[in-house]
Amino acid sequence: MPYIENRIVHDADAHTMELPNWFDGYASNKVQKAFRDRFQGNKGLAQTYFENIDKVHQDKSYQEKNDEELMIRKNYDALGSFNKEDRSKALDLLGVKSQLVFPTSPNVWLESLEHGEDIEMLYEVAEATNRAQIDFCSKDSRLLPVTYIPLADIDKSIITAKSAIDSGSSALLIPWACPKNHATSHIGFDPIWSLAEEAGIPILFHVGSADFVLPKAHSLNGMPKVKDFHGGEENFRSISYMAISSGPMQALSLLILDGVLERHPKLMFGVIELGSVWVPGFMRQLDSAFEAFSRHEDRLQDLTLKPSEYVERQVRVTPYPTEPTGWVIKEAGPDIFMFSSDYPHVEGGRNPLARFEKSIKDISSEAQDKFFRANFETLMGSALK
Repeated sequence: MPYIENRIVHDADAHTMELPNWFDGYASNKVQKAFRDRFQGNKGLAQTYFENIDKVHQDKSYQEKNDEELMIRKNYDALGSFNKEDRSKALDLLGVKSQLVFPTSPNVWLESLEHGEDIEMLYEVAEATNRAQIDFCSKDSRLLPVTYIPLADIDKSIITAKSAIDSGSSALLIPWACPKNHATSHIGFDPIWSLAEEAGIPILFHVGSADFVLPKAHSLNGMPKVKDFHGGEENFRSISYMAISSGPMQALSLLILDGVLERHPKLMFGVIELGSVWVPGFMRQLDSAFEAFSRHEDRLQDLTLKPSEYVERQVRVTPYPTEPTGWVIKEAGPDIFMFSSDYPHVEGGRNPLARFEKSIKDISSEAQDKFFRANFETLMGSALK
């Protein structure tokens, strides 16, 4: 019996869990070695764990519990977390119609490289990540590969985006933080927006290192270090959650007020695993900015919609299962928010479906269908096979 029954559901957030040899066959020896080095002691897992994990997954005693433990096993222990054949089994048991598949460890690595000095390494890692992600999803049309497009070098970014789209990417993931030397909305990125718009695939933002948005001294409070519930690189804590919305708000503000969504009216944007309770206030703040500054800023006078209307038309967002999703939908409207499981990450919890169903039980059946199905279909466009 699948976890989700009796309704059509798309999963807007899921992940691969990359083993140390993940880039073998997809990257240069330099990138392969650098990725392996990242596993030395920073995940709290012994090297023998990674050496034996695939054998554990293929063991009869593991396979016999696939159904009952589907939502209990997390991270590397989860069915199909790194094995693409097993991922199809996981989708059968989940009962979702399709699933966006993001990287995990490369997200954090790429975010760091994005603001470093080794630009060549950044684009090498991005291209290797994209090859691996597309291959992982290649045998099951329900799996929709997300590819990473750095923004540090405009010309290189255009080349990387074109290559990813030509290779079968279903969505382009870009960093929410501004590059060091130009804005996310720089006119030089218009070829990327056009490529994605013509291909009918969305641009996405996703959490990487949750503490990246905080000042370095935020944890120096004289008290013991706070443990995170993820157990990996993300270090997601309560303070991280409180700050995490600043990233997508900054990026979307630039893209909307600088006219990117105006110039590309069919291009969709997704904000994934970055929360949702900020959206209603953000929409009102956008309109307030427009009201206050439109008489003096030519760029605002070029907009044909209110800023919040671009959000309604072209932005889709995944709430966390612990957020008041029903309230958010009532405040911001039914056309923006989408279901996600975050499979197989710990953050998704053991029963996200029940949490979301409880939160949205008082909204209309039509709005519920938009949350579970239709808003995702609008986001993905022709990328849905």
